[in-house]
Amino acid sequence: MQEKGYSMSGIWANNRAVREALGVHKGTVPVWLRCNHGTPYTTDIRSSVEYHRSLTSRGYRSLIYSGDHDMTVPFIGTQAWIRSLGFAVVDEWRPWYATGQVAGFTTLYANNLTFATIKGGGHTAPEYRPKECLAMVDKWLSGRPL
Repeated sequence: MQEKGYSMSGIWANNRAVREALGVHKGTVPVWLRCNHGTPYTTDIRSSVEYHRSLTSRGYRSLIYSGDHDMTVPFIGTQAWIRSLGFAVVDEWRPWYATGQVAGFTTLYANNLTFATIKGGGHTAPEYRPKECLAMVDKWLSGRPL
């Protein structure tokens, strides 16, 4: 069941053409749900740090971002697991800009890992700050620094 106010995201994400374009293999995800509140969380999940370290160490660029108003997954927790990767800081914590305004803060790490915060962004940052998130992704995809 989709959350009230998010029915269009469910219609879009469950559309056959969209699922094909995203590479979702038939049968792997029967129905996309925005938030699965039915997950029992009765077991721990092993750390994903080694997966992140492996992929970024191979040269794959990565953009990790967090809304700075996200109380579900606060950005300081995201910073902590990024630091646990042990990558050197290439460009220190500094503001980044969109439309002439501070849009958040960013740090560039070795192995092409970029971390950014979205000023005023909640748990789903693009929902709260769409223009800033689009500017961030546009810069990152084009290879320009934030």
